[in-house]
Amino acid sequence: MRLSTVVQGVAIFFLISLVCIGCWTADKEALEPQITLPSLFVDELVTSLSMPTAFAFTPDGRLLITAKTGQLRVFTDRLLSTPALDLSSKVCSGYERGLLGIAVDPEFVSNNFIYLFYSHNPYNNCQDNKVTSAVSRVSRFTLSSNMVSSSSEVVLIDQIPAPAGNHNAGDLNFGKDGYLYITTGDGGCHYAALNKCTEFNDVSRQNNNLAGKILRIKKDGTIPSENPHLGSDAVRCNTAGRTTIGNTCQEIYAKGLRNPFRMAFDPNASSTRFFINDVGRTAWEEINLAQAGADYGWNLREGNCVVNSTTNCGSVVGVTSPIFSYPHTVQAAPSPFQSCKAITGGAFVPNGIWPTEYNGSYLFGDYTCGKIIQLVPSESSYTAKNFATDFGIDSVVHMRFGPYKNTQALYYTNFTGGGQIRRIRYTGVVNQTPVASFKTSLRFGNLPLTVIFDASSSTDPEGQVLTYNWDFGDGNKATGKIAEHMYNNTGPFIARLMVQDSQGLSNTTSLKMFPGNTPPTPVITSPAIETKFGVAETITLTANATDTEDGMIPENKLYWRVDMRHNDHTHPYVGTTYGNTLTLQMPAPEGLDAVSNSYLEVYLTALDSQGLSRRIKRIIYPQLIDLSFVTEPTGLQLEINATAFTAPITIKSWKGYSILIQAKNQIVGSQQATFVSWSDGRAAKHNIAPKANKTYTATFNLE
Repeated sequence: MRLSTVVQGVAIFFLISLVCIGCWTADKEALEPQITLPSLFVDELVTSLSMPTAFAFTPDGRLLITAKTGQLRVFTDRLLSTPALDLSSKVCSGYERGLLGIAVDPEFVSNNFIYLFYSHNPYNNCQDNKVTSAVSRVSRFTLSSNMVSSSSEVVLIDQIPAPAGNHNAGDLNFGKDGYLYITTGDGGCHYAALNKCTEFNDVSRQNNNLAGKILRIKKDGTIPSENPHLGSDAVRCNTAGRTTIGNTCQEIYAKGLRNPFRMAFDPNASSTRFFINDVGRTAWEEINLAQAGADYGWNLREGNCVVNSTTNCGSVVGVTSPIFSYPHTVQAAPSPFQSCKAITGGAFVPNGIWPTEYNGSYLFGDYTCGKIIQLVPSESSYTAKNFATDFGIDSVVHMRFGPYKNTQALYYTNFTGGGQIRRIRYTGVVNQTPVASFKTSLRFGNLPLTVIFDASSSTDPEGQVLTYNWDFGDGNKATGKIAEHMYNNTGPFIARLMVQDSQGLSNTTSLKMFPGNTPPTPVITSPAIETKFGVAETITLTANATDTEDGMIPENKLYWRVDMRHNDHTHPYVGTTYGNTLTLQMPAPEGLDAVSNSYLEVYLTALDSQGLSRRIKRIIYPQLIDLSFVTEPTGLQLEINATAFTAPITIKSWKGYSILIQAKNQIVGSQQATFVSWSDGRAAKHNIAPKANKTYTATFNLE
């Protein structure tokens, strides 16, 4: 996911193919993350599935989970094997697109309605930055007996602009007023001027489209009478996603947002109250209090400051400032925001379920620093402190409180290990179940295989002394925190650990072991290691794998994942895809400032007959080209992607990347410089997409 924070810096590019030493896993198994939590809290796995983006609970406690690739899954006491709904044939799921949001109708018990936000593919074209790119859609479906018929779809809002593949937003939730609230991003680039991207994309502040907004509708898709834009110039934009300039979309509740990735509703408020987590660009992440008719200032401002600034700050008439923001600048301990640059999910703590110091608190995640941060309100401001840390990157995509026994717990999604739903719960002050956890020195190898089992990571909420009982799965057992065992027979075996506290309360965990087996060896056969890509070019990934025990690995046991790396974070580009062949269309960078620090990370995993796998990674870099801009006479100003530069200047770009250049008439000393021509013979303002090094000369007359 990113969520499009741009971090300054230049990386040196080496074209290499990397094998992840030790990057082996058992199918759908991964070691538990070592998360740091407050005392009397525990974190535990609910279920694993590929790339979960959002979730919601039905009144009877079922967990409905959206997957980025287009599937809706149902979890009861287990993850049901058959998706309740599969929209993959009509969903674009590359980059930050996909099935992104879900809400359950307040009257679900009587109507079984659910609502989904997804990247629709009406043109059979998932390419980025095309007039016929994917759009965002909000639809209502009917869930019956854990299945959803695709024919039950009722489209409520369609054609929300999303041309660049990122900044889609995609959250859905019902307020206490019974209305459906929807977040939309600015689409990365302007839908009507695809060269206007990043802060040059001003759709968020335009009232004639649904991008970069909070939308509010009734659950049948009609407009609430309290919506702020119902004047004579107001029209419906639910079918086209926009209207003519000068008119206003009636669906708009608030505007001026970049990528309001998640919002959270306050269960403790008497009426509808919610926060909006808006992902920033180069300088700030922000949390906004939702207000009807508000303008939060993007593309002119982020945080409390002028865009891209940390010093030009302060309130502005007509712009609603965030209730809290945090900078991307390097911060020393004890600041909770070290390395934090991409705000994600949020949730208010319901009063009474946790200790009183959490009443009224707001929790939110950050994708890059791997934390959940607690925002504590005071009379006129908020104080931030760490709640949970050490999640790692690609974590805490979405969160909300949901049922757990006779209380509630904090549930969240992440992309760790391919994807998980986890929960954090408060154990209370009575004796609680200990946490069983262990690591091994090895999990596979030739016989005899000697393995050290270490349960030091097991804990007890009250700090009681634990006893440890091991069952290695081959008929042998042992006791003690650390045990050594030699496997003499070929597995696989399930090794189990039971820990027990001094009051007799116990817990168990297990791990599959593979003595007598070694992981397969995957090989990426194309593209060639030296391959570099240009924007919109097609590259086909092919591979094979061999295994000492199994021989050739069948193609249905090979699977791919592709991320777009941008400096110190990643954007999921292609989710888990099985097979020997994967055809990709190459992306564009987020902007010129991302040209020198972005590339693709391609992961290939091969799985053997016992469930042991090995993953390798290949990095595919873009073809960098030099673009030089000069003026005659020299020293005049030019604009490149709406930013002014003094010529001569040479910049880096990607082969085939579309850039807007403009030569404006200007005053030089006491003389007027009037544009005459570009060396390519085109207009003063035009797009270029060169595929090789090139020089562009703008000629002026001085008068």
